[in-house]
Amino acid sequence: MSFQETKKPGIHVAIIPDGNRRWAKNQGMKPWEGHEEGAKRIEELSRAALKMGVENLTFWGSSVDNLTKRPLEEKRALLGIYERYFKKLIASRDIFENKTRIRILGRWEEQFPTSLKKILKEGIEKTKHHSNNFLNFMLAYNGDDDVLSAVAKIVRKISEKKEQFKLSAEFFQQHLLSGELPVVDLVIRAGVQGDPHNSAGFLMWQTQNSQYFFSEKLFPDFNEADLAKAIDDFRQRERRGGR
Repeated sequence: MSFQETKKPGIHVAIIPDGNRRWAKNQGMKPWEGHEEGAKRIEELSRAALKMGVENLTFWGSSVDNLTKRPLEEKRALLGIYERYFKKLIASRDIFENKTRIRILGRWEEQFPTSLKKILKEGIEKTKHHSNNFLNFMLAYNGDDDVLSAVAKIVRKISEKKEQFKLSAEFFQQHLLSGELPVVDLVIRAGVQGDPHNSAGFLMWQTQNSQYFFSEKLFPDFNEADLAKAIDDFRQRERRGGR
């Protein structure tokens, strides 16, 4: 079934794919082998989500700390995984047949090597006119930095008196690193293992009234059936929108 055949209204699902390194440790593997397996799950879940009425699917690929505080060998391996994954994604027929737009958000242009930035920019450019559904990746992203950077941009505009404006929620969102993203309906966090929580203020602007689904499964073990369970659970909930 294609996205166009889906009968239920589209939703925005954001996934925190936690547990790749723990999974690798449990398997006696190197940490980056867990990230490699996690990339396979992202590929599978992206296809499955279209069949489940997901219009926006967002993955948190890495925080700034993931890229600056992890051992150099692991960082290099992770960047290599990104290169292979996004090359394959951009070459995928599904992206073009389903008119999926790729969005990359965060401080990736500051943190990533030129070769990887070139691949990401190619994906953004080739799909910029697609609008049936959206595949979003938060790379080198922290939620607190997202909000603080927006404040800094607005303060700078005020100090430089570049333009007249009225402060509003819409105006503030325009200055966020994640400003392109709509409100998140459902946040799925994998790998909680007794510690269910949000992380580093993940998309705090878009998740004010979001529903949450926590899975004990480490992300490499989180499969299509688990995604379906999370979305079915979400659709059965009574949403009060803060009321």
